[in-house]
Amino acid sequence: MTSNATICSKSRILPVTHVLFDLDGIIIDSETIYEKISNDLAREYGKTYSKQLKSKVMGTPEFETCKTIVDELNLPISPEEFLKKYEEKVLIELRHPALLPGVEDIVGHLHKHAVPIAIATSSRQDIMEMKTKPHRRLVDLFHHVVCGSSDPDVKNNKPAPDIFLVCASRFPENPDPSKCLVIEDSPNGVLAALNAGMQVVMVPNPDLDPRHPIRDKATLVLTSLEHFRPELFGLPAKK
Repeated sequence: MTSNATICSKSRILPVTHVLFDLDGIIIDSETIYEKISNDLAREYGKTYSKQLKSKVMGTPEFETCKTIVDELNLPISPEEFLKKYEEKVLIELRHPALLPGVEDIVGHLHKHAVPIAIATSSRQDIMEMKTKPHRRLVDLFHHVVCGSSDPDVKNNKPAPDIFLVCASRFPENPDPSKCLVIEDSPNGVLAALNAGMQVVMVPNPDLDPRHPIRDKATLVLTSLEHFRPELFGLPAKK
């Protein structure tokens, strides 16, 4: 392994057949925009949205994100009111997020080799469709998308395993969780994947504390999907 990839010492890499991708911070560069929105709203009340709070809410559904921010910063506003302001900004500022490095290459590679792939995102269906509209050709390569905030089968949010178990069950093969690999950026998402009994490649946000213990729990930690080697997991190698 290079400095761009770390296999965690307690992990044993096993072959997989299916790959589940998170959306925000893995496929699209949206976390910086979410951070700006949260910062702007916190400043309206004279508060600071810290890196620690950002790490805590990453990977959570919109309402849970807003409730946590309101509670942690002791804002004089209800979570519902904060959510309304938050979503108004999201609908304006997240219409054209860029793709993150390496994702187009790896998704295209897996699709070309008929590896079943899907997206599991905490976003609502309408928000997901808005954010991915500029990249529909890429999203259409995935077998399906599960939106945790609006999918009735996802009863509990990350770090609960529900979203990944539901996502896996919607492949025709209904693979065993042990045959699924999750690609995630957030601590909540990594825990959800592990709780589902799946291996997980973590591509952490640059703001995540390099000493955060979640890094040791992931199967593999990468600085970028550009460094992902699918053959490590028994998948076709990139040429």
